[in-house]
Amino acid sequence: MTDARSPNVGNQENPVSPAIRRSVAWLAWSLGGLAVVMFAAGVAFALLSSFVGGAGLSGDFLIFVPFLAFPVVGALIASKRPENSIGWICLAAGLFWMLIVLGEGSDAYWRATDPGWARSMVTLDALTFWSWVPPVGLLGIYMILLFPDGKLPSRRWRPFAWFAGAVIALISVGFIFVPGPLEGHEGVQNPFGLEWLAWLADVAVFVILMLPLCILASAFSLVLRYRRSGGEVREQIKWLAFAASLVGLVYFGNLVSQLVFAPASLAEDAAAPLWVEISRSMLLLSYAGVPVAVSFAILRHRLYDIDVIINRALVYTTLTASLAAIYVGSVVVLQASFRALTGQDTQLAVVASTLAIAALFSPFRRRIHAFIDRRFYRKKYDARKTLDSFSAKLREETDLDALGGELLAVVGATVAPVHASMWLREREGPR
Repeated sequence: MTDARSPNVGNQENPVSPAIRRSVAWLAWSLGGLAVVMFAAGVAFALLSSFVGGAGLSGDFLIFVPFLAFPVVGALIASKRPENSIGWICLAAGLFWMLIVLGEGSDAYWRATDPGWARSMVTLDALTFWSWVPPVGLLGIYMILLFPDGKLPSRRWRPFAWFAGAVIALISVGFIFVPGPLEGHEGVQNPFGLEWLAWLADVAVFVILMLPLCILASAFSLVLRYRRSGGEVREQIKWLAFAASLVGLVYFGNLVSQLVFAPASLAEDAAAPLWVEISRSMLLLSYAGVPVAVSFAILRHRLYDIDVIINRALVYTTLTASLAAIYVGSVVVLQASFRALTGQDTQLAVVASTLAIAALFSPFRRRIHAFIDRRFYRKKYDARKTLDSFSAKLREETDLDALGGELLAVVGATVAPVHASMWLREREGPR
């Protein structure tokens, strides 16, 4: 009979030996390092092209900078939780993104140094044009579908997982082997095009449309997992949902800023292009928030702080939007008033609006914070109000019996225990 304290039992609970874990961690960090090297090489090629061609670093290239967080976070999760496939998904998607970065940088370099780059890069571009499909599928479908434990919500989702993989593979194969003109090379046909796959071109729109539909289905699976789970899993899902919602919100703000300030930028208004660049930078930074949130959720680092972060985000997002609307409205109204009175524009409207915003900041913040607590965090809000009321009564009450009854009532209202009682130790010696 095996003793319960024997090492065999421990090996059954943790079948992965330390040597294997070290090897897996080395593999994860090696792949992460390879991704960083690819990113650095892409940046070097882009900088060389800017020096040779006399142009700055391409804005289309800078969009990939936040995606460097995916291979780094993937290596971190895969090294610490090798059994969780989320880390390996982030790592694989990051490698594909860095391959795109390297391709963009090398294309820019050859375009600046070799006039015949279009002919020399045909083969490489034809081979790598599909490289955006796997990372989009891995992150948009499988990371959401398998989050947070790296397993399917249930066996019923297994056919969908295979179907999504087939869609990703079919789109990738289509970009490589479907005959037709090669994008980015005018008058050049795809050198790898196969005529017997020409039928894929006829259904290309339908097949590509299946990719966002699979992403929506994965999001639906995460909603179902959230509703059926509790405790720690819900907190993990909140991290991912918060990061994704932040990206969507910033993307919407960036779209609005471009629609609002585009006419002003055509009129050479200096503030409009600056605001557009700021909103674009915030959008790029929000992309990096997704892998960071995933790392917090998977590694369970400060996991239960997500409620505080969501609360602060709601407060300051609402506050910023309200103050921005008041600022823009007051500037427009005051400028129109000064123009009607004096016949010319003045900076007094901007100064007065700025002072008004500074004065309204604290009152607005308190009111918005209280409203959000009442609307979205009602239980915590009621508990805090109860504790505040008890603290005030504690400073005034002198009757021990009344104070004890009040204490039990407060504990029942805030903690909601099954049973609560209080013992008082009698004081020894004379009073």
